[in-house]
Amino acid sequence: MELPHQKQRTFEPSAEAQAGANVAGMEAYRALAADAERDYAGFWGGLAREAIDWRKPFSKVLDESAAPFYTWFEDGELNASYNCLDRHVASGHGDRVAIVFEADDGTVTRVTYAQMLARVARFANALKRRGIKRGDRVVIYMPMSIEGIVAMQACARLGATHSVVFGGFSAKSLHERIVDVGAVALITADEQVRGGKTLPLKQIADEALAMGNCDVVRSVIVYRRTGGEVAWDTSRDAWMHEIVANESDICEPEWVGAEHPLFILYTSGSTGKPKGVQHSTGGYLLWAVQTMKWTFDWKREDVFWCTADIGWITGHTYIAYGPLALGATQVVFEGVPTYPDAGRFWKMIADHQVSLFYTAPTAIRSLTKAADADESVHPARYDLASLRIIGTVGEPINPEAWLWYRRHVGGERCPVVDTWWQTETGGHMIAPLPGATPTVPGSCTLPLPGIMAAVVDETGQSVPDGQGGILVVKRPWPSMVRTIWGDPERFKASYYPPELGGTLYLAGDGAVRDPETGYFTITGRIDDVLNVSGHRLGTMEIESALVAHELVAEAAVVGRPDATTGEAVVAFVTLKRARPEGEEAEQLAKTLRDWVGKEIGPIAKPKEIRFGDNLPKTRSGKIMRRLLRSLAKGDAIVQDTSTLENPEILDQLGRAV
Repeated sequence: MELPHQKQRTFEPSAEAQAGANVAGMEAYRALAADAERDYAGFWGGLAREAIDWRKPFSKVLDESAAPFYTWFEDGELNASYNCLDRHVASGHGDRVAIVFEADDGTVTRVTYAQMLARVARFANALKRRGIKRGDRVVIYMPMSIEGIVAMQACARLGATHSVVFGGFSAKSLHERIVDVGAVALITADEQVRGGKTLPLKQIADEALAMGNCDVVRSVIVYRRTGGEVAWDTSRDAWMHEIVANESDICEPEWVGAEHPLFILYTSGSTGKPKGVQHSTGGYLLWAVQTMKWTFDWKREDVFWCTADIGWITGHTYIAYGPLALGATQVVFEGVPTYPDAGRFWKMIADHQVSLFYTAPTAIRSLTKAADADESVHPARYDLASLRIIGTVGEPINPEAWLWYRRHVGGERCPVVDTWWQTETGGHMIAPLPGATPTVPGSCTLPLPGIMAAVVDETGQSVPDGQGGILVVKRPWPSMVRTIWGDPERFKASYYPPELGGTLYLAGDGAVRDPETGYFTITGRIDDVLNVSGHRLGTMEIESALVAHELVAEAAVVGRPDATTGEAVVAFVTLKRARPEGEEAEQLAKTLRDWVGKEIGPIAKPKEIRFGDNLPKTRSGKIMRRLLRSLAKGDAIVQDTSTLENPEILDQLGRAV
């Protein structure tokens, strides 16, 4: 499957990027990959001994006897919170700044490692006093805050398994997760603040608990963020600041086995019950640390900023655990990239001297559009000289956005690390190493050392390079999902299906591998592969082609049933200028159809193009494609739209051109 619109130039790592890099040059990368091929257990065991402080050393690296329920470092004992906090204080780095927190209104708070350790210990002691112990599950429904990270770390310190629910989710979504995980406690806030607006988290939490089957929840602990009015149940509710006030700032960590569940994080599909992805302690923490070292080439003097929310896996691995386990200084942000204006990210990079910046393609595309419309918020207006490496996460990034990001944010000098991974993988799987890998816009390049990725057909057989197929991982890795909470059969069916032989991890993404470089390009979800007149078309390919047009800011492509072709391509498009109507819209739709035909081929031309001021997105910026599928088919919207940032856009996009 050729991707002509992705035939872009290659960017070699600069001499500056290679100098002193944790992995310097492709020979060093190949040597690491060869080490893993030659001695898989020895490779991972060596990394685990180096990256983690073990209370009790492990004697066996990998047990495959119960595949696909693999175990790693099983007889080793550790504590994640100890590895994130205590060991840095003990080694003399207690005065080092751990978190630079910037609130929605711009207020900045700095917390050192010694202060974080004391705060986590006090909160852990308060949780312990309320009966929370090793093995209990605690749901965290919090805004982006230091307190949210403290809550996660305190659970880890006690050996309690946390399940963080994104603060934009509805009461129904929160209720489903509380019930499924069997939570004994809920940690929330009175309100959260984003973009100058408040959202009543405590009220939503109360609604969720009132839906029934939540009797096991004994405690609701509330962080006072705004002082907004909340309902109160004195038998169950407690203020966070009150219960920690008289607690000791010393709390001995609970030492747990490496396979002890550190957290459960729910992923939701378009249908069916959310899946509780269960991650271990030892293997997960190892990969959080190692990918910080490799993908971000972390050095002690770096200031790291991941713009994700702690409600997602990115916020777990690259905010709550990875940076802290290394002793890094990181920025944590409460707000949104466009408030008070679309220069917020660039101003914060300059203000905090951020050197490693990690954000989503959706954010990049929206900020591109804003910069084109208003020169005052263009990255060129800010001093971004502190940046050393810039990265992307969450979805494949189209080449045009990649190039804009490199040119205008990275100043043509910062390597762009386009990372492919998932909630289930725990950390980066395919990504360039900034001091080693030549990068190509739109490609996540090569698997990290020790990750055995491949592209196969529907029967699990390898496909030739250059031909699209299904992305799989051939060998287990330490940070992999262990099971779906309470549903091991669904775990096997979802990730190790028998039609692929039961031994290949099914990522659920389509991919193509370049015949010359071996680089991987993600073509979209398997269920986002359209079959038009017998031709398989990745939605990502068509979206990238559309965004390559100079007038297009963002595009999302879905399929709808078609009596002639089986499926028809429907494109939802936002422009860099005002939304067209009438004859102008028809003419522009024809222009874009012809453009896609030229870029990919006539078979990929959208049958319909719908223009909108923006696309339906969650508050975290994720495009809700399941709603677009319903709109494309002309179905009534019956799905939950409570997490939509802009529900009014659905009416606008209901009209076809």
